[in-house]
Amino acid sequence: MRNFKIFYLLSVAMIAGACSVSKQTNAQTVANEPHRPQFHFTPKAHWMNDPNGMVFLNGTYHLFFQHNPGGTTWGPMHWGHATSKDMMHWEEQPIALYPDSLGTIFSGSAVVDKNNTAGFGKNALVAIYTCHNKAIEDAKTGLHQYQGIAYSTDEGKTWTKYEKNPVLPNPGIWDFRDPKVRWYEAEKKWVMTLATKDRITFYSSPNLKQWTKESEFGEKLGAHGGVWECPDLFPLDYNGQKKWVLLVSINPGGPNGGSATQYFVGHFDGKTFIPDNPVTRWVDYGTDNYAGVTFSNLGDRQVFMGWMSNWQYAERVPTQNWRSANTLPRELGLAKSGNDFILTSTPVKEMATIINKASVLQNITVNTSYDISDKIQAYNGKYVVDLEVDGQKDIALHLTNAKGDLLVIGYEKAGNAFYIDRTKAGEVNFEPGFAKKMTAPRNAQGNINLKIIIDAASAEVFADSGRTVLTAIFFPQEPLNLLHIKATAPLKVLKLKHAGIATAIK
Repeated sequence: MRNFKIFYLLSVAMIAGACSVSKQTNAQTVANEPHRPQFHFTPKAHWMNDPNGMVFLNGTYHLFFQHNPGGTTWGPMHWGHATSKDMMHWEEQPIALYPDSLGTIFSGSAVVDKNNTAGFGKNALVAIYTCHNKAIEDAKTGLHQYQGIAYSTDEGKTWTKYEKNPVLPNPGIWDFRDPKVRWYEAEKKWVMTLATKDRITFYSSPNLKQWTKESEFGEKLGAHGGVWECPDLFPLDYNGQKKWVLLVSINPGGPNGGSATQYFVGHFDGKTFIPDNPVTRWVDYGTDNYAGVTFSNLGDRQVFMGWMSNWQYAERVPTQNWRSANTLPRELGLAKSGNDFILTSTPVKEMATIINKASVLQNITVNTSYDISDKIQAYNGKYVVDLEVDGQKDIALHLTNAKGDLLVIGYEKAGNAFYIDRTKAGEVNFEPGFAKKMTAPRNAQGNINLKIIIDAASAEVFADSGRTVLTAIFFPQEPLNLLHIKATAPLKVLKLKHAGIATAIK
């Protein structure tokens, strides 16, 4: 208890300081901060990492997130909170969950308890999260992470922690965290997907309070370059066929370095998950989409958001008052590749509300270079480009500015791969591995299709209707407002659509 008292006093001091900094930050024009995204969620100040507890209730999307209100690096974890009516315009709310005598508040999920299974009230919001106890961790017993719950009966405005926490004690596993909970209708029970060191463990409960172990998955399957984290399990429909998708984030061990999220498609019977194919696949091949999970309570719709950074350099990126953003919300689906199912992701339809009227160019012949800078300069580094190339040919989009910063996005036929190259895209020297070219294998045939979304200091690339995705952050000296299409041999762009995107942050 003495250790907790010291921790509590330090937390209060940090939060008091945080409030002071927040007032200063709010007095500034947040939208004018260098590298501040204009239509992705970022905290107004201080550190953010994993999205947590994403849930929809009565017309409002709730985003909770790992937050250190006392600084711009990882620290005592709280659950920050933001809300939105459309997933585009976010309003930051007061902190939802603070550390307590059980520990700091690590990642987790939130559900709408429609049937009042927990007894907190019909349609209560219930958060399920990991408590991380530093004093127990220092004792090296391996019992320092366990699961707790909290509830809200006023749609997330205030929260009460369950008096009998923890609801799932640690059985002796060092990494025992990140509960993602969903209702399993077939057996009228809750299912928890939990990261347990080098595998996933499934638990079930009738009431969110008492949990029973069901099975384990993944000890010898998938990528194991680092610890498994932030899992998610959900169903998707493919032409009337129900499949289950398991997401597992891993750090390190991603396909282009650092952290990334792998997935498996298969069958789940309420107890055991069995993959159709054990091959490792990635939700996003870029270096900056980690710990992503889906919103609860959206019915059959599965909408995903990730943390747009990477543990390899997240604490070193050159932003001042704040650190980190989330990816755009993405609609998840399934496609077929031969006999295998693959996960697809595309920007949610709600994004149309912030995209301005598009201009369309057709049948463009590119011999070596085609300049459309005059058409996108007015977008000031916030725009979307959709293009279709006739056939499978090398193509490179050079995004530049008057300072000479260069971001290259393209496709190379020789390796049959898409790529983002940020080696010259502004400031890169803050971390040795940041300046790099990241690649992703193509998973389609025929004409090349690319959707590229640029927001000040991030690029999200959706290729072939979301069959291949790359996300990357970068830090230019000024907006990348010039664009040239480059070709190694003559090619035809059948269609090129471009539009500016409105600022959505408050």
